Amino acid sequence: MKTISLSLLLSFSLSLLAAGEKRPNILYIMSDDHAAHAISAYGGRLAEVAPTPNLDRLAHEGMRFTNAFVTNSICTPSRAVIWTGKYSHNNGVYKFTGLDQSQPTLPKYMQAHGYQTGFVGKYHLHTNPVGFDHWSILPGQGSYHDTAFVEMGDEHPSGIVRQGKQTPNPGWHSSDIITKKALEWFTDIRDPEQPFFYMLHYKAPHDLWQHAHRYNDYLADVEIPEPDTLFDHGSGRSPALEQSTQEIAGRSHHTQFTAEIKAMPDSPAKRRLVYQEYMKRYLRCVKGVDDNIGKVLDYLDESGLSENTIVIYTADQGFFLGEHGLYDKRLIYEEALRVPLLARWPGQIQAGSVRNELVLNLDYPETILDLAGHPIPEDMQGRSLKPLFTGETASDWRQSFYYRYYYSHFDTPSHWGLRSQYHKLIYWDTRDEWELYDLKSDTQETNNLAENPEWSATLANLKSELRTLQRQAGDNPKDIGDHPRTGNAALDKSEADRLARVAAKKEQ
Repeated sequence: MKTISLSLLLSFSLSLLAAGEKRPNILYIMSDDHAAHAISAYGGRLAEVAPTPNLDRLAHEGMRFTNAFVTNSICTPSRAVIWTGKYSHNNGVYKFTGLDQSQPTLPKYMQAHGYQTGFVGKYHLHTNPVGFDHWSILPGQGSYHDTAFVEMGDEHPSGIVRQGKQTPNPGWHSSDIITKKALEWFTDIRDPEQPFFYMLHYKAPHDLWQHAHRYNDYLADVEIPEPDTLFDHGSGRSPALEQSTQEIAGRSHHTQFTAEIKAMPDSPAKRRLVYQEYMKRYLRCVKGVDDNIGKVLDYLDESGLSENTIVIYTADQGFFLGEHGLYDKRLIYEEALRVPLLARWPGQIQAGSVRNELVLNLDYPETILDLAGHPIPEDMQGRSLKPLFTGETASDWRQSFYYRYYYSHFDTPSHWGLRSQYHKLIYWDTRDEWELYDLKSDTQETNNLAENPEWSATLANLKSELRTLQRQAGDNPKDIGDHPRTGNAALDKSEADRLARVAAKKEQ
């Protein structure tokens, strides 16, 4: 497919500017690992005990999407999808490798289109960013406390973010300093004569859930409601999950917070204890994000920017909050697959509106380009959500989508599958095992129907649909993601060698 050259886009942008067209500002806010069911506007068991009033404000003043999902539920690949509008196998980021910045990306397109572009916070694409007029990013995961940043101009000539000069911020929590930097960009750096595209990315609530100290007592005396499947150990599902270490307590090394907890024998009591501590730490981080977003929304209102600024909030993937006895993401099950998506656009998005279509992080770059009046590149694989924003009927909208996760750490097995409005089909490729769920009657995905003869016709039809989706995405099932494409030959080789070592160790 053809791509649109940046020079042609720049010419088009200048003609629009000459015509005096007033284009909307776009503020894209994203948190890391923020489950949709940890936002009170989405309802659920946490809504009353841990409300999120500022995110709820976006939902009440804008639009809430109930079926927003990702195509690969893992941090770096998900972000690469958002940068490029392409599936992992097409953008070259399958796992935790860097993005090849020589390819066209959303920031490059927006910059060429006459937008002032900025970025602050968790970036996690590993190669030095391109397409921004200003950026301030966390090196890799970054730290929750005394947070250091690599500032634009301090990048390393190797092209690798984490090797750049790091400037510490003693005494600051990451959510607070990221917000402070964003507000400083708005007040001190932003050009009021240009429309802006600004990406505000929080580290929270990623593990290890180190909240700001002012939240130490938040939820201290509250019992967090348990999910119905907290003690689900995979009955009725594929044995593939037996190798994963994403479980609450058990083999997890992330959720056993003290030596005393680690010494406890596995039991329902231990799992309950670990769940309560895990959830309180997680929700304290969410509280910090929500409070800081409130500061940003207040600034937009007080400065008069709200009227012509589109605000989008989402997460790079979903997260298990004890469902199926799990934490983390990666899996195609609903809690990890689903993300929050809230959008506010005064005068265009009806306040309090809800859309139920299947939308993807793959759609975000096309949406942002469309909102900015930018031609949509032909090689992007998503679809603009702008018609949904403005209340149009979407009779030809997608009815299913393709998902693929490539093995990385936590020993979570690789798999691909599809999710439709009413069904979920999963294929564990290294084990040749299938799972099938009826999402109308089994919303918690505990009854695998793949071996049920009454569902054999549905299974066959969905397998055929999955093959079609895989072909349409251009994915080769034999491509296991062990040859990353970062645009840096030395980095490609080192990453390929590392992945080979991991694979060899796995086979031992």
